[in-house]
Amino acid sequence: MFATITYMATKKTTPKKRTAAAKAVEPTVVGTKKKWSFTRIFPWLLVVGGTIGLLSAIILTIEKVHLLKNPSASLSCDLNPIIACGSVINTPQASAFGFPNPIIGIAGFAIVITVGMAILAGATFKRWFWLGLQAGTIFGVCFVTWLQYQSIYNIGALCPYCMVVWSVTIPIFIYTLLYNIREKHIVLPSGLQSVGRFFGKYHVEILVTWYLLIILAILEHFWYYWSTVI
Repeated sequence: MFATITYMATKKTTPKKRTAAAKAVEPTVVGTKKKWSFTRIFPWLLVVGGTIGLLSAIILTIEKVHLLKNPSASLSCDLNPIIACGSVINTPQASAFGFPNPIIGIAGFAIVITVGMAILAGATFKRWFWLGLQAGTIFGVCFVTWLQYQSIYNIGALCPYCMVVWSVTIPIFIYTLLYNIREKHIVLPSGLQSVGRFFGKYHVEILVTWYLLIILAILEHFWYYWSTVI
């Protein structure tokens, strides 16, 4: 009789103990899921963004070769007086380092895709590797920003495939930086901790604002043309 009562008491109290234990670890599990959701998305961003950028760079290279063969040819992306690859490809800015800029894009985006695929396959990298990738994205975003200024204010024409490259380079830079900060590959000094928290909280707004500034610059500078087609 005593053994039966003891067994029944144990049977009744055990589920309560398990429930309490489950509740105790629940915040940790939820926190882990939130943390890893970005980590799972990040390699896909590298793969998708890198693929779009790579294809655009390849098309630009093909168009450049086509133009070298026939300088008077009309390219597939020559849509109007403002949106035209031909007006941009033949300028000195399109070969900033003595060779066509798309070659840099082909190499750079191929690396970005490789890194994303490697992460998806389970690879991990040392801190120095991530800092190297970050340096590459900084160069990329600075270079496309310079090209944006040159295209809008000096050349006076917009290359559609170039703009595609701009649009993927910016988020690759932003989210590589965000990843490195979250994973402590980049350790911010105490004076910049608040900046890091702001960046981590409003990264989408920063990306959208960046895009809007480029769009506004294009609309403002070429309004003389846009106003005639509206």
